[in-house]
This record gives sequence, structure tokens and C-alpha cells, in this order.
Amino acid sequence: MSKKIAMIFPGQGSQTIGMGKSFYENSELAREMFKNAGERISVDFTKLLFEENEQLSQTAYTQPAILLISVIAYRLFQEANPTVATLFLGHSLGEFSALCASGAIDYVDAVELVHKRGALMQDACTEIEAGMMALVGMDDDNVEKVCADARAAGKKVWAANFNQDGQIVVAGMKADLVEMEALFKEAGAKRAILLNMSVASHCELLAPAQASLEEAMRAMITENFSAPIISNVTTKSYSTKDEAIALLKDQLVKPVKYKQSIEAIANDVDLFIEFGNGNVLKGLNRRIAKDIETLNVSDMDSLNSVIEALKA
Repeated sequence: MSKKIAMIFPGQGSQTIGMGKSFYENSELAREMFKNAGERISVDFTKLLFEENEQLSQTAYTQPAILLISVIAYRLFQEANPTVATLFLGHSLGEFSALCASGAIDYVDAVELVHKRGALMQDACTEIEAGMMALVGMDDDNVEKVCADARAAGKKVWAANFNQDGQIVVAGMKADLVEMEALFKEAGAKRAILLNMSVASHCELLAPAQASLEEAMRAMITENFSAPIISNVTTKSYSTKDEAIALLKDQLVKPVKYKQSIEAIANDVDLFIEFGNGNVLKGLNRRIAKDIETLNVSDMDSLNSVIEALKA
């Protein structure tokens, strides 16, 4: 019996200088995708990804770069070893890569879409000194309670990413986050680390970006889903254009429930394959769904290793 495979895609934070170089140097398809994506948003992806620069850390460029490498990894895998996905799942930005892999949006349109998404997110936070903080050692309910109590007291801070047990990211006004560091530690956090971020992802501070993102998605997303996608917002599957638009619009201002999504599908899949730079999701999955293997395709060597593993 064939394995039920979930194809998964990382989000922002997985980027590094040099990512995708193995694909670019060894694949004509990858070079073509670099060229087409770059022409669409007037970016030289070889310079953005292979040369030291500050742009890669700017969310309007980080997002298309991560998506491009993820989709190249997925396309090269499918070219070498056509494989039917049971479902797709992405972490935050990775949900757009999942949408692309499912066939619901063309990869060049997706590059333009997330470039716009990143710019909208940055614009929403430009005047307000937003930020994000990683918390280690607190449980979900405790984080939610501390944030709710803080909002009741006039602070702007929300739980933004549920990555795994004891690893949660919060977002909001940077000054409020700094002031709350001691509160989080008093409530049980072993560490509270202010991240080098100028946006506050997945919280209400991004509400100004929603309408423009919805308009862009409506022009680009289609009904061509080859398999369902798991929503970061609901942890449930969707496979229509209208659902995608509504859920990805909501995703801007609601937390990413990655841990809960993996738990929700654990009984429905036999294997995860992560596509994109690094192996961040593989590391998370090892702690969330210990009994299900996660393979990852991040360069040509790992691509060949995954193909060999699937033959075994």
C-alpha cells in the first residue's frame, strides 16, 4: 500500500545566504525559475540569495526568496520522482508555498503575491515599532492568559506562533514586549528572547494589510487544488479558492497553529517531506509527532537522498 505523504513548507526565519545555490548550479529548471521570478518583481535572485546583502532580511524580499526555493525543491522532486501528496501544509508564509505546490497558484504569481504581502506587513508596522519575542518553557494556555491579561491592561501583545510544546512566539508592540519579559519569566518562561524583527506577524497590528492582500489573492488564486491544504488558522483542510482567500487573510492577524496542525493530521499521514531551505520543520516534527518520519529536500544532495529513501 502506498504511503500517505504530507508535503510541508517552512516559513520566514528559514532563510540563509547561499540557499538554493545547489539547485541553481545543477538544474536548468531552477535557473529558469530564478529568472522568471526575478523578472516578475524586478529582483536579481542570484544576488539576493548568493551575495551578502541586507535585503534578504527585509520581509518583502525574504518571503519571495523562501517561497521560490521551496517551490524549486518541490518541482525538482516531482520531476525526478512524481509523487502524489495526501495533503499540503506550510508554516506561516509556507502556506503560500503549499498553495503553489497544490497547483492553486502559479509560482511566478505566488512570488509576486508574497512580495506584496511582505511589503503590506512592513507598511502596517512602519509607524508603530512592532516586534516579536520567542518564549521557551511556557505552555499554550499560560501564554494566552498572560497576553490576555496584558491586553486588558492596555498592552498590545498576542500569541503568534505555536511551534511545539514549550516553544511559542508572541507579537505586538516592541515596547510592550520588552516590558513584559519579566512577566513571562515570572509566569514560567525559561527564556524570553526579543527577535530581530520589524514586523509583528499574526496579530491584530496587521489588520491594515488585510484588504489589499485579499484583493491580490483574488486575482491570482485559482480552483486547481491537487490535494487539500491544512490551514494555519483552523488546523482543518481546505481546497477551494474562497476558503484559501478567507483563511490566508485571517492568517495575517491570527496565530499560526503549527503544532496543533501536525497533531490534527498525525493519524492521516505516514510520512512528512519538507521542501525548502534547512530543516526547521523536521526539527519541530521530531518533537510533535515522534513516530512519523520527516524527510527534507533542501539541496541536490538531500533531494537524491529522499528519492533513494522512498525507493527503500
